[in-house]
Amino acid sequence: MDDSRTVQWRRDPTTSRTVRVLWSLGVGTFFAAIVLIVFWRLFDLTGETGGQSIVVAVFAALVVTILALAASGNTERHLERLTTRLSVTNPTGTGLRRATDAALGTIAMLAVIGTLMGIGRLVVEFGLLEGAGPFTGLAALTLPLALVAIALSVFLQSVGTLDLEERRLYLYDPDEAVDLEHIEGVSVYRIGDAAVLSLEYAQPDGKYVPGPRRLVVPPEVAREVKGAVGTRS
Repeated sequence: MDDSRTVQWRRDPTTSRTVRVLWSLGVGTFFAAIVLIVFWRLFDLTGETGGQSIVVAVFAALVVTILALAASGNTERHLERLTTRLSVTNPTGTGLRRATDAALGTIAMLAVIGTLMGIGRLVVEFGLLEGAGPFTGLAALTLPLALVAIALSVFLQSVGTLDLEERRLYLYDPDEAVDLEHIEGVSVYRIGDAAVLSLEYAQPDGKYVPGPRRLVVPPEVAREVKGAVGTRS
């Protein structure tokens, strides 16, 4: 192994599909809950004026527009055309990708939560069950699950550099440097396109050595770290 090499990696929504999906669905769930509350509020308010069809049409048009923008080859340009007359700053680059992911996650969770609530209402109307408790409960359960999804997306993210010459592991966001000489053992657990590194630190003179005990990195980085620790002199 060439000890002068450095190995860099980045796991975030732009490079990992798993992180991207978890973040999108997690954030989208909360947006979906807000959208549903607004939708039903407007739907009820317009019931006496006969404007319910307009509310449905507006929301359907927004969903179709978002899907069309996401599916287009140049989302940024099409978005700029739509907002030409509005004094707003359009997101670009990473910001646009995150906004698109959040919007798609919102639509996906709107479908899930809306379906559960719709089934619950039908069950009540046809008297199939006493109340819509199970379906309402499942819809409400999406909120804590969304928190879990967001937490997992954060845990699965990592950015860093393995410097084999300095025998150090540099982590960013937050910044941290780990001396490989302080690591006694490394175990690797593969999960899809990622690997969970469990690091065992030495305790010289019984002193605690600060540093991450678990890291989620690409499999090739995990192999490099394990090899570097295993071949130290």
